[in-house]
Amino acid sequence: MKRFHVHLNVDRLDSSIRFYTMLFGAAPGVVKPDYAKWMLDDPRVNFAISQRGGRAGVDHLGVQAEDEAELAAIGQRLQAADALALAEQATTCCYARSDKFWAEDPQGVRWESFRTLGEAATCTSASADDGQGAGAACCGPVAIAAGATACGPKASGSCC
Repeated sequence: MKRFHVHLNVDRLDSSIRFYTMLFGAAPGVVKPDYAKWMLDDPRVNFAISQRGGRAGVDHLGVQAEDEAELAAIGQRLQAADALALAEQATTCCYARSDKFWAEDPQGVRWESFRTLGEAATCTSASADDGQGAGAACCGPVAIAAGATACGPKASGSCC
């Protein structure tokens, strides 16, 4: 069964954590200095917030698949619709390792379809200081085009 995903950029992480904890009646399961995530069953949503210098509001929406077959079916539908912008395998983003597909709807809303493979100790697989660029960008083709290199308050562009 799939789970809806919402990722918001926030101006103040602490006050946003307090607000969403009260709204959902549950504390986030993951809290980092720049990020928090709730995995809720009612409603069934993966809800994440981050404070990384991006414009406050919706960063992206998505669908979290439980297994490889569910994710492959979503990827095939995106490809058939000529909407697939980026496919990533075993990437690290938002303190998790994932396989994912990125798309953008006709209004410009970014959609992330993904399957989580496990937790990660860092926000991305590469640091902003490595000078490589490869694997360092986070949150799909828009972040890459904007020059995002790492998660954190000093990162440029959007990063989930």
